Amino acid sequence: MRNISLLATRYSLLPLLLASSAFAADKPLPDFGGYWGRNSTDFEPPLSGPGPVTNKGKSFYARFGDDTNPILKPEAAERIRQASKFTVDGVNFPTPSNQCTPWSPPYMWRALMVQVLQQKDQVTITTVGDQQVRRVRLNAAHPKTVTPTWSGDSVGHYEGDTLVIDTVGVKFGPNSMIDNYGTPYSEGLHVVERIRLVDSATANAAATRSEALNGRVEVIAGGASIDPQARKGLRIEFTVEDPKYFTAPWSAAVTYRPALGVVEERVCAESVFDYNSGTDVPVPRSDKPDF
Repeated sequence: MRNISLLATRYSLLPLLLASSAFAADKPLPDFGGYWGRNSTDFEPPLSGPGPVTNKGKSFYARFGDDTNPILKPEAAERIRQASKFTVDGVNFPTPSNQCTPWSPPYMWRALMVQVLQQKDQVTITTVGDQQVRRVRLNAAHPKTVTPTWSGDSVGHYEGDTLVIDTVGVKFGPNSMIDNYGTPYSEGLHVVERIRLVDSATANAAATRSEALNGRVEVIAGGASIDPQARKGLRIEFTVEDPKYFTAPWSAAVTYRPALGVVEERVCAESVFDYNSGTDVPVPRSDKPDF
């Protein structure tokens, strides 16, 4: 808990931009409203610098994380290797998605569809995937001592056309992870996200690169039906810090495009059965009592 308190103090945005409120009449907000979708659940690497763990399997159904990524400390690399062993046997390892546990940031950006609700004092982000909800307080500071929650304590502010979100105090448990490959995080996790609109050419190019690198999720398998007339996209760029598991801060991105249809209800019922692979998922167990 002391570490979380220190992080909150160190990384607190404080009232940086209280004097330039995002709702000032002469500074209209960027409009992130709408139904946003994509067809890849992985993160996009940055143009330069350290990036996320990527898929050596090159397929949505073959989940082999690259444990040689230099951002990984030995324990993190080992976690990824252990997760990959399940994939070799044709079984999906436990994740927040197939175990129906909360999707913490930045894992939540694996969602194939999202919505953003912009309000005066907060921004609410919902994901299609057990209808996860995350709330970001605007122009606020982290409390001196943060009580860990699955979404963490998120505070944000607008910098021109970009929403900047600072998150600390993310709770973790047996199935918690950064990405689709079992990359772990600790109570020291610190995530900064920058959300902005991009033009359709930029969004389409990013989607093509991501699907080529990580595999494509077809609409029939839950992927988004993208609006072919879309003229904009939603770009989320984020930086991750966690000294326990990473050798240095690293960055990644996801890009969404306007999706057709209505917001679907995809309720995740707690079960050991994984409908993607058609097999039971190994459930974490303890060989001796904790008390």
